[in-house]
Amino acid sequence: MNNQLIKYIAPGIILGAILLGLVPLVSFAGERGGFLNAGIDAAIFHILWFTLKQAFLSTLISVVMGVFVARALSRRQFTGREILLSVFAVPLALPAIVVVLAITSIYGAQGMFGGSFNLYGLNGILLAHVFFNMPLATRLLAEALNTIQQENFRLAEQLDFSDRAIFQNLEWPVLRNSLPRICGLIFLLCAASFVIVLTLGGPSATTLEVAIYQSLRQDFDVARALNLSTIQILLCLVLVFAAGKMALHNSALSSFKTTTIRRDGQSILARLIDGSVLAFAVFFIAPPIIALIASGLPYLNINFQAFLTSIAIAAPAALLSVSLAWALARANNFSTQVAALAALIVPPAVLATGWFLALRNFDQSLFVVVFSIIALNTLMALPFSVSVLAPAFAQIAQMHERLCAQLNIAGWNKLRHIDMPMMRRPLAQALLMAFVLSLGDLTAVTLLGTQGLITVPSLIHQQMGHYRGNDAGGTALLLAAFCLVLTLIAQRLGKPNDQN
Repeated sequence: MNNQLIKYIAPGIILGAILLGLVPLVSFAGERGGFLNAGIDAAIFHILWFTLKQAFLSTLISVVMGVFVARALSRRQFTGREILLSVFAVPLALPAIVVVLAITSIYGAQGMFGGSFNLYGLNGILLAHVFFNMPLATRLLAEALNTIQQENFRLAEQLDFSDRAIFQNLEWPVLRNSLPRICGLIFLLCAASFVIVLTLGGPSATTLEVAIYQSLRQDFDVARALNLSTIQILLCLVLVFAAGKMALHNSALSSFKTTTIRRDGQSILARLIDGSVLAFAVFFIAPPIIALIASGLPYLNINFQAFLTSIAIAAPAALLSVSLAWALARANNFSTQVAALAALIVPPAVLATGWFLALRNFDQSLFVVVFSIIALNTLMALPFSVSVLAPAFAQIAQMHERLCAQLNIAGWNKLRHIDMPMMRRPLAQALLMAFVLSLGDLTAVTLLGTQGLITVPSLIHQQMGHYRGNDAGGTALLLAAFCLVLTLIAQRLGKPNDQN
């Protein structure tokens, strides 16, 4: 098949999935007078304002904390550092519903800090988002700082640079180049957040994503949902273009290890600041994790049917996601990166409802429902799969592309002898992470699932809704442990020193 044709297959599949969601909705609304007639009222402006406000505040807090923590980790070598880095990997591995349960067990009415503030509303949403995104920002910023060459620090030491001069001349230029992409990615994740806002929000704390879901599933007001969807799509597209390539070239799942020896930051004030920053980060991340373990251990109970159902959905979703990501990462241009972010740009609630309308004339069997959930999970895991594969393909191109062109090695021969040997570890890493994301996802099951389809995240949500907090804690702990083990394996696969 023509190579020019092959590179359009993956974006074409993604575009087809999006159109399959949008066209039936637009047609359905058009049959009832057109969605533009619904207008944009004050409530929609309030929802848009809250979406922007919570995403901005979440991003600002996460990135500011991330800068301080990343600098401290970059400057300090100490006993227990690897354990601390492992603790920072935990939030990245936890499903959203597990994080919500962990945070409510600490800051809820019955928690250790219960009564300190109202957990439900903006406070709870910010707390959960920062719990997720501060470690993400820290890892991405620390990776950026690790690109500073050892020779630059040696020269700065010879020139007797102060800590402030090192920050201005060495650290800040690197951080300045990375911050737009990192901020853009975190803002997009917070703006498209569903489970956290659905669980911890309320009537006055609703984002576009949740409002779309409520309009479609509770009120079945398709016109209003399309208005909200248009606003969110435009907002996310503007954000993607403003942030450039986003953060797809940076993988927060790779090994987080400082290879540069630094001798700056040795003053008492610098040590005090770094120590306080790291202590605060640990105090912020650790209590919900400890509470989850303490509350879940006495109530461990494996629901094999729910786990098998989750695995049956997550495995094909991971395979499909990595297959599409392979094609997108090889092309690696701006249009393919936008395609990879499709599930963040187009609201999953819109896609799910559009697919439901498109398939309503067919037999709504369990197979159709499961296939739809797998398809939605595939799109939702795609940005993270591409973020793992794209740097590996860039490395292959830098090392071997010219030689392969000179030796006329292409097609199957290049795939077998060049690409696959170097891509085994990134492929395994991307598969594991896509599997973890799909395994812990509640969004697709909430939007598309039927009453008889129970996955582990939906079981936890159901137990929480029926005030069975102890059972929910035990199930969440098992899911968290499983996801964490797979994430640590994926992180191990991403270690640069282990690459062949």
